[in-house]
Amino acid sequence: MNIALKDLLDAGVHFGHQVKRWNPKCKSFLFDHRHGVSIINLEETYERLAAAVEFVENIVANGGKVLFVATKKQAQDIIREAAVSAQMPFSVNRWMGGTLTNFQTVTTSLQKYKKYLQMENDGSLDKLPGKEAASIKHQMARMHRNFEGLLEVEELPAAIFVIDVRNEEIAVREANRLNIPCIGLVDTNSDPSLVSHPIPGNDDASKSIRIVAEVITEAILNGKARQDTQQIQSGITPLIRAEFGEDQEDLEVTLPEGYEEIVSREDVASTTADVPASEEEPLAEDSETSVDAEAEAPKTDDTSDEGSADEEPSETETDESGTEDSEKATEED
Repeated sequence: MNIALKDLLDAGVHFGHQVKRWNPKCKSFLFDHRHGVSIINLEETYERLAAAVEFVENIVANGGKVLFVATKKQAQDIIREAAVSAQMPFSVNRWMGGTLTNFQTVTTSLQKYKKYLQMENDGSLDKLPGKEAASIKHQMARMHRNFEGLLEVEELPAAIFVIDVRNEEIAVREANRLNIPCIGLVDTNSDPSLVSHPIPGNDDASKSIRIVAEVITEAILNGKARQDTQQIQSGITPLIRAEFGEDQEDLEVTLPEGYEEIVSREDVASTTADVPASEEEPLAEDSETSVDAEAEAPKTDDTSDEGSADEEPSETETDESGTEDSEKATEED
């Protein structure tokens, strides 16, 4: 939060109602009674407001909607402005009973109101007979009062933010029946047990209402920023995450038995199938050449063996002839 206790003090958040109108359930929120007026403990207000801000921010970050409710005259314009800036639904003119508990019927009425608005925009409403057009315009005026800020509502809100819990008791009780969390600005004459996240403070002064509404609006905008960041991070691939320096956890994957052998066989088969015919033919020629070489190799060896065999007798004969000549020479002597 961008506010301090002094900001709450300057806005008059600490002023409660007269002592005779105070609710005993607000005793834990009170600081003292001064001059017949209950004084709210701003430290308690600050802590409760901080808790409400964190809660709202988490809801919006998870994609939830917060419904603004304030039908008090001094709060209508403030809450309308805050809801529009936060792009959230709101109800500031009149809380129509069953808006939450009878949401299906309300949705049907909203569709009808949207149809009338479309007829008014495209000019088809002016082409209707005068009496019928006047009846439709009368219904549109009533629907605008009831559904001004609810046109974009397609489902129940994740939480509601209420100004003056006592004045908006019907809305609070509907939310409690549907287990919808309620954040409420609770004055000393209200029952804080009706809301899940009470914010003790002055719910009559416009300055007090504005400062609390601005804090809640800021929490909603921060929650939307978190939501956008989460969506961007979830869409980033692991390669880009590594580029941004984000830690990536190594996942251990257990493969079934024999999976690697199957994959290796498939790779070998695919590699063999991808080899072109032009590359297979030279292999065949090389194999034929090697076969012919092997066939000729024995012939060469046989020829060399025969040649050596023929030469060996000639050497023996030479030796024998030399021996005979030497014997003859000896006899003559």
